[in-house]
Amino acid sequence: MENVFISENDTVLQAMKTFDTSGRRTVFIVDENKKLLAALSEGDVRRFILAGGDLNDAASTIANYKPRKLKEDEKGDARDFLRSHNIEGLPIVDDQGIVVDTVFWSENNLTKHSTLSTPVVMMAGGKGTRLYPYTRILPKPLIPVGEKPIAELILDGFAEYGISRMIMIVNHKKNMIKSYFAEADRPYEVEYADEDIPLGTGGGLALLRGKLDETFILTNCDILIEEDYSKIYAHHKAEGNIVTMVCSLRNFQVAYGVVEFGEHGNIIDMKEKPEFSFFTNTGIYIVEPEVFNYIKDNEFIGFPDIINRIKDDGGKVGVYPINENSWMDMGQLDELNKMENRLRGK
Repeated sequence: MENVFISENDTVLQAMKTFDTSGRRTVFIVDENKKLLAALSEGDVRRFILAGGDLNDAASTIANYKPRKLKEDEKGDARDFLRSHNIEGLPIVDDQGIVVDTVFWSENNLTKHSTLSTPVVMMAGGKGTRLYPYTRILPKPLIPVGEKPIAELILDGFAEYGISRMIMIVNHKKNMIKSYFAEADRPYEVEYADEDIPLGTGGGLALLRGKLDETFILTNCDILIEEDYSKIYAHHKAEGNIVTMVCSLRNFQVAYGVVEFGEHGNIIDMKEKPEFSFFTNTGIYIVEPEVFNYIKDNEFIGFPDIINRIKDDGGKVGVYPINENSWMDMGQLDELNKMENRLRGK
């Protein structure tokens, strides 16, 4: 229970780290006696970030100091309470307001997301050189993570939202990919666009010109995110973006002491193994069909370069921030085992 507690002095960044370490989407601010003071959700933090907030500000500045809660003898009603109030987590308190238990959506297998009908486009044509020697035999989309290939895990995740149209842009070892997805019945159909030559992480989209005239989800073939895609889609539409990029917080600690010095080598500051936090592109986007206006046929181009063209033309591009633990990337060998262990609950 204590792994979802933070103090009033903790920063927004520390709250986000607590989301990650606990695997929960709500944390509770308590005093030294564990008396409930406030609640803070991922949604609160996301709105704060999108408004330009500083991650080093105190989490208490954006927390809800009138949080919903239940008494111990009401805990049996918690599931219905979570559903009816559409909240992620709920503290259970005693007569003195001390938190004695918590109840969360994720531990009760409650489905929250709504359905989507938007198609999914997967960029699956690369050689996966960072995963060599595995990709010497298999194309990257078919690298197994547990009992399924990564591409199937990704598409199955989208299918849980009711999405039935999946499009894969393929090139390297494409016949192996097509053969695999033709083997079994699935609750979705897979279409293919064949690259005759490598076109980068964005150029292959031109193959869908005239075939896709609605908002779509664009994903790489080596990443999983544990987020509600319907919320990302709703945010994209509400903001009126041409592209919404899903970005994940990353915390990076330098393995050495960092020294800042001025003229004549005089030390100005010195920090031992400092930690930096930043948001990085996950490789998942919500995209409007206007994007095809910014790609030439048979042009080798990365999707970030297409985004820059849209921005330079005055088009609106936005972000949807997620926590570090919500993003799993198997693009490198050392991350592949981490993803597999996590999916197995280790």
